[in-house]
Amino acid sequence: MAKYVLFDTETTGAQEEDKIIQIGGMVVNSKTDIECFDEMCSTQTPIKIEAMEVHNITPDLLDGKPICTQTNFYNKILELNNASNYLIAHNIKFDLGMIKKEGFENKYTLIDTLRCAKHLFPELPYHRLQYIRYALKLYENEEDEAKKLDIIIKAHDAIGDVLIMKLFLSELVKKCNEIYPDYNPMEKLADLTKTPVMIKTFKFGKYKGRDIIEVAREDSGYLNWMRQNMKDLDEDMKYTLDKVLG
Repeated sequence: MAKYVLFDTETTGAQEEDKIIQIGGMVVNSKTDIECFDEMCSTQTPIKIEAMEVHNITPDLLDGKPICTQTNFYNKILELNNASNYLIAHNIKFDLGMIKKEGFENKYTLIDTLRCAKHLFPELPYHRLQYIRYALKLYENEEDEAKKLDIIIKAHDAIGDVLIMKLFLSELVKKCNEIYPDYNPMEKLADLTKTPVMIKTFKFGKYKGRDIIEVAREDSGYLNWMRQNMKDLDEDMKYTLDKVLG
């Protein structure tokens, strides 16, 4: 039977040199058999002030903590690392990239709940996990779920975010069953994870709220400039710009 491994990391920052300082995870063996992990990790990499501002993890909290590769969760993901199991995160490219820095080589089937959210809930203006938490009223069930699993919920905390992700995964499965009733929902989510999203409207910049196809007709020069110069565009925006400019 497949194992479902949900995880989230908090880090010293978001640059190439940054490392994991907290890792939260759940291993779902069945509806009633769920292992939870909430671990701090020590590192020689200084925590950036901007990162502390988000997750409130200060250097003193890491004193005496093991390095990431010595945590229980890291060893658990190594143990389960094969294609019959699912590794799940919100914006998995980031979190997977962080654990790859620790030497992890992925063999799991991947599910990115962020990309799946864009595919299955296109009506939502934003797909950040905390936005989804309120937009889909996941917060109404989170306290009961947290008590069952003995978890304390905090925003921008690894295990707290994993709990919200678990609740959201249930919503993604329901939506898959509605839209793709002939498919196994987890397999479909894995397929959607590999499928780029055509973004309809800008969510930032001078054309925020405008339809991207309309902007391409009016100001293709600006979109070409974006594509060539904005190095932090995500894969879906790159895909969309390439389509409308092509």
